[in-house]
Amino acid sequence: MADKDGLKVAKDYQVDEPFANQGNFQVKGAAALDWGMKHRLSKIFNPKTGKTVMFAFDHGYFMGSTAGLERLDITVPNLMPYVDVLMCTRGALRTCVPANNSCGVALRVTSGSSMLDDDLSHEVVAVDIEDAVRLNADCMAVQTFIGADGQLSSLDNLNRVVNAGMRCGIPTLGVVAVGKDMERTDRFFKLATRIVAEMGVQIVKTYNCEHFDEVVAACPVPIVVAGGKKLPEKEALTLAYDVIRQGAAGVDMGRNIFQSQHPIEMAQAVRKVVHEGFTDKEAYEFYEDSIH
Repeated sequence: MADKDGLKVAKDYQVDEPFANQGNFQVKGAAALDWGMKHRLSKIFNPKTGKTVMFAFDHGYFMGSTAGLERLDITVPNLMPYVDVLMCTRGALRTCVPANNSCGVALRVTSGSSMLDDDLSHEVVAVDIEDAVRLNADCMAVQTFIGADGQLSSLDNLNRVVNAGMRCGIPTLGVVAVGKDMERTDRFFKLATRIVAEMGVQIVKTYNCEHFDEVVAACPVPIVVAGGKKLPEKEALTLAYDVIRQGAAGVDMGRNIFQSQHPIEMAQAVRKVVHEGFTDKEAYEFYEDSIH
Protein backbone atom coordinates (compact mmCIF):
# COMPACT_ATOMS: atom_id res chain seq x y z
CA MET A 1 0.00 0.00 0.00
CA ALA A 2 1.40 3.40 -0.94
CA ASP A 3 2.40 5.52 2.01
CA LYS A 4 1.31 9.16 1.75
CA ASP A 5 4.19 10.13 4.02
CA GLY A 6 6.55 8.78 1.40
CA LEU A 7 5.62 11.70 -0.83
CA LYS A 8 7.42 13.99 1.60
CA VAL A 9 10.84 12.38 1.01
CA ALA A 10 13.26 14.67 -0.84
CA LYS A 11 13.75 13.65 -4.46
CA ASP A 12 16.44 14.24 -7.07
CA TYR A 13 14.89 15.19 -10.42
CA GLN A 14 18.22 15.63 -12.26
CA VAL A 15 16.78 18.62 -14.09
CA ASP A 16 19.98 19.14 -16.08
CA GLU A 17 19.86 15.67 -17.61
CA PRO A 18 17.97 15.40 -20.94
CA PHE A 19 15.23 12.81 -21.41
CA ALA A 20 17.04 9.49 -21.83
CA ASN A 21 14.73 7.76 -24.34
CA GLN A 22 14.39 10.55 -26.89
CA GLY A 23 15.63 8.67 -29.95
CA ASN A 24 15.62 10.71 -33.18
CA PHE A 25 12.06 12.03 -32.82
CA GLN A 26 11.37 15.55 -31.61
CA VAL A 27 8.57 14.70 -29.15
CA LYS A 28 9.48 13.53 -25.65
CA GLY A 29 8.39 9.99 -24.84
CA ALA A 30 7.18 9.25 -28.37
CA ALA A 31 10.15 7.31 -29.79
CA ALA A 32 8.33 3.96 -29.71
CA LEU A 33 4.96 5.12 -31.06
CA ASP A 34 3.46 4.13 -34.41
CA TRP A 35 3.96 6.21 -37.56
CA GLY A 36 0.44 7.62 -37.45
CA MET A 37 0.83 8.83 -33.87
CA LYS A 38 4.17 10.43 -34.71
CA HIS A 39 2.73 12.11 -37.80
CA ARG A 40 -0.09 13.64 -35.76
CA LEU A 41 2.33 14.72 -33.03
CA SER A 42 4.41 16.42 -35.72
CA LYS A 43 1.34 18.49 -36.60
CA ILE A 44 1.33 19.64 -32.98
CA PHE A 45 5.04 19.98 -32.18
CA ASN A 46 7.16 21.74 -34.79
CA PRO A 47 9.66 19.19 -36.20
CA LYS A 48 12.46 21.79 -36.13
CA THR A 49 11.95 23.17 -32.61
CA GLY A 50 10.01 20.38 -30.92
CA LYS A 51 7.67 23.00 -29.49
CA THR A 52 4.16 24.33 -30.04
CA VAL A 53 1.97 27.39 -29.78
CA MET A 54 -1.57 26.22 -29.09
CA PHE A 55 -4.53 28.56 -29.34
CA ALA A 56 -7.33 27.56 -26.98
CA PHE A 57 -10.85 28.70 -27.77
CA ASP A 58 -12.83 25.83 -26.25
CA HIS A 59 -14.08 27.96 -23.36
CA GLY A 60 -17.63 28.00 -24.68
CA TYR A 61 -18.21 24.35 -23.79
CA PHE A 62 -18.79 25.38 -20.17
CA MET A 63 -18.67 29.20 -20.19
CA GLY A 64 -20.88 29.99 -23.18
CA SER A 65 -20.10 33.18 -25.07
CA THR A 66 -16.78 34.49 -23.74
CA ALA A 67 -15.33 37.99 -24.04
CA GLY A 68 -13.10 38.04 -27.08
CA LEU A 69 -14.76 34.95 -28.57
CA GLU A 70 -18.16 36.42 -29.34
CA ARG A 71 -17.58 35.73 -33.06
CA LEU A 72 -15.55 32.56 -33.53
CA ASP A 73 -16.08 32.78 -37.27
CA ILE A 74 -14.14 36.06 -37.35
CA THR A 75 -11.61 35.71 -34.53
CA VAL A 76 -10.27 32.24 -35.23
CA PRO A 77 -9.47 32.51 -38.97
CA ASN A 78 -7.62 35.78 -38.33
CA LEU A 79 -5.31 34.09 -35.81
CA MET A 80 -4.71 30.75 -37.52
CA PRO A 81 -1.62 31.86 -39.50
CA TYR A 82 0.21 32.66 -36.26
CA VAL A 83 -0.40 29.51 -34.17
CA ASP A 84 0.43 25.82 -34.56
CA VAL A 85 -2.60 24.14 -33.02
CA LEU A 86 -6.26 24.96 -32.50
CA MET A 87 -7.70 23.63 -29.23
CA CYS A 88 -11.44 23.59 -29.72
CA THR A 89 -14.74 21.75 -29.59
CA ARG A 90 -16.16 19.84 -32.54
CA GLY A 91 -19.01 22.35 -32.84
CA ALA A 92 -16.62 25.27 -33.23
CA LEU A 93 -14.38 23.31 -35.59
CA ARG A 94 -17.15 22.35 -37.97
CA THR A 95 -18.91 25.72 -38.02
CA CYS A 96 -16.17 28.34 -37.75
CA VAL A 97 -12.80 26.91 -38.83
CA PRO A 98 -12.04 26.80 -42.57
CA ALA A 99 -10.84 23.35 -43.54
CA ASN A 100 -8.13 24.65 -45.86
CA ASN A 101 -5.63 25.46 -43.13
CA SER A 102 -2.43 23.81 -41.89
CA CYS A 103 -3.03 24.03 -38.13
CA GLY A 104 -3.10 20.97 -35.96
CA VAL A 105 -6.32 20.20 -34.09
CA ALA A 106 -6.55 19.42 -30.37
CA LEU A 107 -10.15 18.30 -30.10
CA ARG A 108 -11.96 18.69 -26.78
CA VAL A 109 -13.74 15.35 -26.28
CA THR A 110 -15.05 15.66 -22.70
CA SER A 111 -17.80 17.91 -21.41
CA GLY A 112 -19.89 18.32 -18.30
CA SER A 113 -21.41 21.03 -16.19
CA SER A 114 -21.69 24.73 -17.00
CA MET A 115 -20.45 27.67 -14.99
CA LEU A 116 -23.88 27.68 -13.33
CA ASP A 117 -22.79 24.63 -11.33
CA ASP A 118 -20.48 24.92 -8.30
CA ASP A 119 -18.68 21.64 -9.08
CA LEU A 120 -17.25 21.32 -12.59
CA SER A 121 -15.34 18.10 -11.91
CA HIS A 122 -17.97 15.68 -13.24
CA GLU A 123 -17.49 15.26 -16.98
CA VAL A 124 -18.28 12.58 -19.54
CA VAL A 125 -16.72 11.52 -22.81
CA ALA A 126 -18.89 13.42 -25.26
CA VAL A 127 -17.08 12.76 -28.56
CA ASP A 128 -16.52 9.20 -29.72
CA ILE A 129 -13.42 8.05 -31.56
CA GLU A 130 -15.25 7.77 -34.88
CA ASP A 131 -16.07 11.48 -34.86
CA ALA A 132 -12.50 12.35 -33.88
CA VAL A 133 -11.35 10.35 -36.91
CA ARG A 134 -13.90 12.09 -39.17
CA LEU A 135 -12.59 15.46 -37.97
CA ASN A 136 -8.98 14.35 -38.54
CA ALA A 137 -8.09 15.36 -34.97
CA ASP A 138 -4.37 15.40 -34.19
CA CYS A 139 -5.06 14.76 -30.51
CA MET A 140 -8.03 14.38 -28.19
CA ALA A 141 -8.16 16.57 -25.06
CA VAL A 142 -9.57 15.13 -21.84
CA GLN A 143 -10.08 17.15 -18.65
CA THR A 144 -8.88 15.46 -15.46
CA PHE A 145 -9.64 16.50 -11.89
CA ILE A 146 -6.98 15.08 -9.59
CA GLY A 147 -7.99 15.66 -5.98
CA ALA A 148 -11.53 16.76 -6.79
CA ASP A 149 -14.84 14.98 -6.22
CA GLY A 150 -14.88 13.86 -9.84
CA GLN A 151 -11.33 12.44 -9.84
CA LEU A 152 -12.23 8.78 -10.41
CA SER A 153 -14.72 9.40 -13.22
CA SER A 154 -12.35 11.82 -14.96
CA LEU A 155 -9.52 9.26 -14.90
CA ASP A 156 -11.95 6.66 -16.24
CA ASN A 157 -12.76 9.08 -19.07
CA LEU A 158 -9.06 9.55 -19.70
CA ASN A 159 -8.29 5.84 -19.85
CA ARG A 160 -11.16 5.13 -22.22
CA VAL A 161 -10.02 7.89 -24.59
CA VAL A 162 -6.39 6.71 -24.41
CA ASN A 163 -7.48 3.16 -25.31
CA ALA A 164 -9.57 4.38 -28.25
CA GLY A 165 -6.76 6.66 -29.38
CA MET A 166 -4.23 3.84 -29.34
CA ARG A 167 -6.53 1.74 -31.53
CA CYS A 168 -6.82 4.52 -34.11
CA GLY A 169 -3.43 6.21 -33.84
CA ILE A 170 -4.68 9.47 -32.31
CA PRO A 171 -2.72 10.95 -29.36
CA THR A 172 -4.45 11.97 -26.15
CA LEU A 173 -3.83 15.24 -24.33
CA GLY A 174 -4.51 15.01 -20.60
CA VAL A 175 -5.53 18.38 -19.15
CA VAL A 176 -4.76 18.84 -15.45
CA ALA A 177 -7.63 20.99 -14.20
CA VAL A 178 -7.19 23.24 -11.18
CA GLY A 179 -10.45 24.10 -9.47
CA LYS A 180 -11.08 26.59 -6.71
CA ASP A 181 -10.42 23.97 -4.02
CA MET A 182 -7.21 22.59 -5.55
CA GLU A 183 -3.75 23.78 -4.62
CA ARG A 184 -1.38 25.18 -7.23
CA THR A 185 1.84 23.89 -5.72
CA ASP A 186 4.70 22.03 -7.35
CA ARG A 187 3.84 19.04 -5.15
CA PHE A 188 0.32 18.91 -6.59
CA PHE A 189 1.51 19.30 -10.19
CA LYS A 190 4.20 16.64 -9.77
CA LEU A 191 1.49 14.30 -8.55
CA ALA A 192 -1.16 15.18 -11.13
CA THR A 193 1.02 15.36 -14.24
CA ARG A 194 2.76 12.09 -13.42
CA ILE A 195 -0.54 10.29 -12.81
CA VAL A 196 -1.96 11.54 -16.11
CA ALA A 197 1.23 10.64 -18.01
CA GLU A 198 1.29 7.13 -16.58
CA MET A 199 -2.30 6.59 -17.72
CA GLY A 200 -0.81 6.64 -21.23
CA VAL A 201 -1.36 10.13 -22.63
CA GLN A 202 1.09 11.52 -25.18
CA ILE A 203 0.79 15.17 -24.01
CA VAL A 204 0.01 16.84 -20.68
CA LYS A 205 -1.41 20.35 -20.34
CA THR A 206 -0.98 22.03 -16.98
CA TYR A 207 -0.01 25.28 -15.26
CA ASN A 208 3.17 27.00 -14.21
CA CYS A 209 4.32 26.71 -10.60
CA GLU A 210 7.37 26.96 -8.37
CA HIS A 211 10.08 24.43 -9.30
CA PHE A 212 8.41 23.90 -12.65
CA ASP A 213 11.61 22.41 -14.08
CA GLU A 214 11.19 19.52 -11.63
CA VAL A 215 7.60 18.98 -12.78
CA VAL A 216 8.88 18.77 -16.38
CA ALA A 217 11.73 16.41 -15.47
CA ALA A 218 9.38 14.02 -13.65
CA CYS A 219 6.89 13.84 -16.53
CA PRO A 220 7.86 11.40 -19.33
CA VAL A 221 5.77 13.17 -22.00
CA PRO A 222 5.81 16.81 -23.17
CA ILE A 223 4.13 19.42 -21.01
CA VAL A 224 2.24 22.32 -22.58
CA VAL A 225 1.51 25.18 -20.20
CA ALA A 226 -1.87 26.90 -20.07
CA GLY A 227 -1.86 30.69 -20.04
CA GLY A 228 -4.78 30.83 -17.63
CA LYS A 229 -6.48 34.10 -16.82
CA LYS A 230 -5.80 37.25 -18.82
CA LEU A 231 -2.54 38.91 -17.84
CA PRO A 232 -0.95 42.13 -19.06
CA GLU A 233 0.91 41.31 -22.27
CA LYS A 234 4.32 41.79 -20.68
CA GLU A 235 3.48 39.35 -17.87
CA ALA A 236 2.05 36.78 -20.28
CA LEU A 237 5.25 36.85 -22.33
CA THR A 238 7.30 36.45 -19.16
CA LEU A 239 5.17 33.41 -18.27
CA ALA A 240 5.83 31.92 -21.71
CA TYR A 241 9.56 32.62 -21.46
CA ASP A 242 9.88 31.17 -17.95
CA VAL A 243 8.17 27.87 -18.75
CA ILE A 244 9.95 27.36 -22.07
CA ARG A 245 13.26 28.09 -20.31
CA GLN A 246 12.40 25.42 -17.73
CA GLY A 247 11.60 22.74 -20.29
CA ALA A 248 7.97 23.17 -21.35
CA ALA A 249 7.27 21.94 -24.87
CA GLY A 250 4.94 24.83 -25.58
CA VAL A 251 2.19 27.08 -24.34
CA ASP A 252 -1.56 27.01 -24.82
CA MET A 253 -2.62 30.64 -24.84
CA GLY A 254 -6.31 31.45 -24.99
CA ARG A 255 -7.42 34.54 -23.12
CA ASN A 256 -3.91 35.99 -23.24
CA ILE A 257 -4.29 36.12 -27.02
CA PHE A 258 -7.97 36.59 -27.84
CA GLN A 259 -8.56 39.08 -25.01
CA SER A 260 -5.50 41.14 -25.90
CA GLN A 261 -6.20 44.51 -27.53
CA HIS A 262 -3.89 43.34 -30.32
CA PRO A 263 -4.38 39.57 -30.56
CA ILE A 264 -2.49 39.01 -33.81
CA GLU A 265 0.57 40.87 -32.60
CA MET A 266 0.38 39.04 -29.27
CA ALA A 267 0.24 35.65 -30.99
CA GLN A 268 3.28 36.62 -33.05
CA ALA A 269 5.17 37.68 -29.91
CA VAL A 270 4.38 34.38 -28.17
CA ARG A 271 5.62 32.56 -31.25
CA LYS A 272 8.90 34.47 -31.05
CA VAL A 273 9.45 33.14 -27.51
CA VAL A 274 8.45 29.55 -28.24
CA HIS A 275 10.07 28.97 -31.64
CA GLU A 276 12.71 31.66 -32.08
CA GLY A 277 14.32 31.85 -28.66
CA PHE A 278 13.32 35.41 -27.86
CA THR A 279 13.50 36.48 -24.23
CA ASP A 280 10.39 37.96 -22.67
CA LYS A 281 11.93 41.42 -22.95
CA GLU A 282 12.73 40.96 -26.65
CA ALA A 283 9.26 39.57 -27.34
CA TYR A 284 7.57 42.48 -25.57
CA GLU A 285 9.67 44.95 -27.56
CA PHE A 286 8.57 43.13 -30.71
CA TYR A 287 4.94 43.39 -29.57
CA GLU A 288 5.26 47.12 -28.83
CA ASP A 289 6.97 47.80 -32.16
CA SER A 290 4.30 45.81 -34.00
CA ILE A 291 1.34 47.68 -32.53
CA HIS A 292 2.95 51.05 -33.15
